[in-house]
Amino acid sequence: MTTTHPSARPAPAPSPWRQPLPVWATAFAAVVAFMGIGLVDPILPSIADGLAAPPAQVSLLFTSYFLVTALAMLITGAVSSRIGGKATLLTGLALVVVFAALSGTSETVTALVGFRAGWGLGNALFIATALAVIVGAASGGTAAAIVLYEAALGVGIASGPLVGALLGDWHWRAPFFGTAALMAAGFLLIALLLRAPAKPARPTRLGDPLRALAHGGLATTAATALFYNFAFFTVLAFTPFVLGMGAYGIGAVFFAWGVCVALSSVVAAPRLQRRIGTVPLLHTALALLLLAQAAIAVSVAADTPPALIAAVIATGVPIGLCNTAFTEAAMEVSDAPRPVASAGYNFVRWIGGAAAPFVATTLGAALTPWAPYLLGAACCLAAATVLAARRRHLGALARA
Repeated sequence: MTTTHPSARPAPAPSPWRQPLPVWATAFAAVVAFMGIGLVDPILPSIADGLAAPPAQVSLLFTSYFLVTALAMLITGAVSSRIGGKATLLTGLALVVVFAALSGTSETVTALVGFRAGWGLGNALFIATALAVIVGAASGGTAAAIVLYEAALGVGIASGPLVGALLGDWHWRAPFFGTAALMAAGFLLIALLLRAPAKPARPTRLGDPLRALAHGGLATTAATALFYNFAFFTVLAFTPFVLGMGAYGIGAVFFAWGVCVALSSVVAAPRLQRRIGTVPLLHTALALLLLAQAAIAVSVAADTPPALIAAVIATGVPIGLCNTAFTEAAMEVSDAPRPVASAGYNFVRWIGGAAAPFVATTLGAALTPWAPYLLGAACCLAAATVLAARRRHLGALARA
């Protein structure tokens, strides 16, 4: 009979930072891809002034981007399983390079919205495939790979507003050209360093992501993430219009916010998952985000800028926790292949990201600037309600 010494301790979790060079190349490109999400934040008022467009029209930069990203998620698996993961990554990166550069040449808000839609297509091909490539090639298992992926997300989201502010202070077009140049560098790194992963034995069918959503656990995770993403992108897309700052001020606020996203997703989330489990972590994070959204609404209504800035930055903590927990849940909750599960999950959750910017700016203009944040808080409550009502479908996420 084998006995365990009383002083024996569990082996430490594998480090996500000891990875082969191709994984780091993919992670770098992922940083730039996620940078594109927050890049336009500091320059939204400048774009509105430069193109003589109201906030609701400018918000379509997010809506077209995320709507196309959501729809394209349904084809990413079919594409990558036929042409291979590396070719799909490079195709996505090439599209981002082209459409980011074209965005910088826009003369009307309509053209810019259209080019952002093409950017969204490239981003979908890259993001969905990058996660699968990192999970497949990284050392240390799925959990370590997801931490690395979320680190890339956090660094990208944190640096996007800063880069947008620095380049946008010169001209609102400059951040788009800067992103195109960085993505071109990512293209070269992946082309040179990444060995093409093996194609799956059976190509993914176009309907597989939707069929995967028939699984109760994945459907629950995706529906909960849809409401969460609405709250998330209400903060990201509408707040620049209520801060009353220039590009540097907005960039600094969202840089601090992005640092909170990165630290909570990479440092706090894995530890809390091990201690309390994924589902309780999601409930905790959604409750914190609800409170932070309510605090933003109160700060806007009371016209207290310091409190508003603090509340906006504070939302980064629950957002980072949610990002990591949702990603791991989508990967582990069902028996569907990870790329298929990721595609179905991302299709649903990005719809929330697509709807939030336009709804928030329209609601803010029609009612009051603090109304969108109350709607965001209500979405957090709806997400927590779905999670609680359908908890029986999440047995695979139960704490061991």
